[in-house]
Amino acid sequence: MNNTAPTPSGSTAPARVAVVTGGASGMGVSICAAFAAAGHRVAVLDIDGAAAQRTAEQLREAGAAAMAAAVDVTDRDAVRATMDKVRAEFGAVEILVTSAGSVDFAPFTDISPQAWNRIVDVNLNGVFHCAQAVVGDMVAAGWGRIVTISSSSAQRGSPGMVHYTAAKGAVVAMTKALAREYAAAGITVNTIPPSGIDTPMSRRSQAAGHLPGNERMAAAIPVGHLGTGDDIAAACVFLCSEQAGYITGQVLGVNGGSVI
Repeated sequence: MNNTAPTPSGSTAPARVAVVTGGASGMGVSICAAFAAAGHRVAVLDIDGAAAQRTAEQLREAGAAAMAAAVDVTDRDAVRATMDKVRAEFGAVEILVTSAGSVDFAPFTDISPQAWNRIVDVNLNGVFHCAQAVVGDMVAAGWGRIVTISSSSAQRGSPGMVHYTAAKGAVVAMTKALAREYAAAGITVNTIPPSGIDTPMSRRSQAAGHLPGNERMAAAIPVGHLGTGDDIAAACVFLCSEQAGYITGQVLGVNGGSVI
């Protein structure tokens, strides 16, 4: 495969190795497709191995270089083993997007320690395990891009999901600290806190009565409609591009103006 990819301007940019966690559903699928379209080699990581394989196969059918791996991001040893598989097939990891996540709803006094730990484990510790497993590759290369997917809940607070909000808020803080720690190494670290994105996870929450329907949600968004996974993917591709090398430690809200 060529080691450069065409850009809209007609110039070329290096084809990188991009790892996307939670890559087989919702926003993750869109992010994988966008990186593939940009010419990168894409590793689709997801706890649902069969779905990851389907996503990778679709990317390959479209002419991309893609691989799949089943991994639970809360399992540190499994994360490290999976990153080794990516290196063996594609080479050192240069781009990481942590899209894997889990949501839960409960009044604060009803949140059990087990529920708290599970939400923190997936949404916060999973980011820690994945970033720590690949940052050495980026340091060695003198170039790297990490994009964490946080949540607008961390910006405005969301009642009924304090554990989720706390975990995503910690992801924002982690992003800023990593950005400062690794800026001199040529690595940028930014976070995208989505809001009002139509995803399978949000639809499940709507079906369970935890979120309002799409029409009501759209009415509360200044641009007047919900976003899509493609909106998140476009922001990810930009933040992981050569052109975004002077952007780090930033919170890029993709939310239709609902959080300013």
